[in-house]
Amino acid sequence: MKRNLLAALVVLGCAFPGAVRSEDEPVETQIVDAMNKLFGMHPGYRANHAKGIVTEGSFRASPEAAALSRAALFDGSTIPVTVRFSNSTGIPNLPDGSEPANPHGMAIKFHLPDGSDTDMVINALKFFPVSSGADFRDLLLALAASPPDAAKPTKFDQFVASHPTVPAAFATATTPDSLADEEYYGVDAFVFINEAGERQAVRYQMLPERAVHLDAADAAKQAPDFLMEELPERLKRGPVTFHLKAQLAGSGDSTKDPTQPWPADRKVVELGVLTIDKAVANSAEAQKALLFLPGQLTDGIEPSDDPLIDVRDGAYAVSFSRRNP
Repeated sequence: MKRNLLAALVVLGCAFPGAVRSEDEPVETQIVDAMNKLFGMHPGYRANHAKGIVTEGSFRASPEAAALSRAALFDGSTIPVTVRFSNSTGIPNLPDGSEPANPHGMAIKFHLPDGSDTDMVINALKFFPVSSGADFRDLLLALAASPPDAAKPTKFDQFVASHPTVPAAFATATTPDSLADEEYYGVDAFVFINEAGERQAVRYQMLPERAVHLDAADAAKQAPDFLMEELPERLKRGPVTFHLKAQLAGSGDSTKDPTQPWPADRKVVELGVLTIDKAVANSAEAQKALLFLPGQLTDGIEPSDDPLIDVRDGAYAVSFSRRNP
């Protein structure tokens, strides 16, 4: 189980940290430090989502999106996008088919007509294993303190015993046959505001034309870089499309606890089509300069009361500054 659980440490996608700091540091810094302790130091790379590939394309919203939000990216025009796909963990040479590479991440930067950007950071987990930044830090530290020869029950065993959402969340992700054939979810809730001022809490879903997953045995047989190499080759043959959707919160659905998925019968609205048409030529260099912030929003989209949105923003900023001193 531990190997599967380690695979799920993808969502907060931090970057190259320094030495582990004291407990009086902000929790965002402690998270970055804990990732470095768990995954090791790899200068120039993110401490999580270290291995990735950058692509470009466009987004075109549906009429239903404009009815939900007045945001510029939903006005029906063609919006250029930069998209980074990634593996889990902070290990840059981790084989794509290994269990710790799951769940995979997708970060989208929408380049708006006024010159600003708004970001979306999603991943293949259907919900998050813990509900706060402090718990996420403690999960990372528990894993780091639980090597194979650790006495039982390990620190990790003890953490899972008091956090049953951890194994439940980690069980929702497996290896895809392509980064283009994976489903990506937004574990945090955001609030849409339309032209009439009406407010609706949503969680994002980014769904491929088809989802294809490999069993663990077949995934382990793949070449070490099969996902990172397959996507550029596929794009040479034609574009890849995803459908961006919003699951709408119902009465009583929690918007502040990312460990709690909303009921499957909640309405899902198509927001538009994301089209990816090329891989960036020098992806390894391009991704070093990219910073994706879940809380970098635009008029018509606001954060919910989910505390992880601010924590993720803070951790990403710490990470970026370390990767680009």
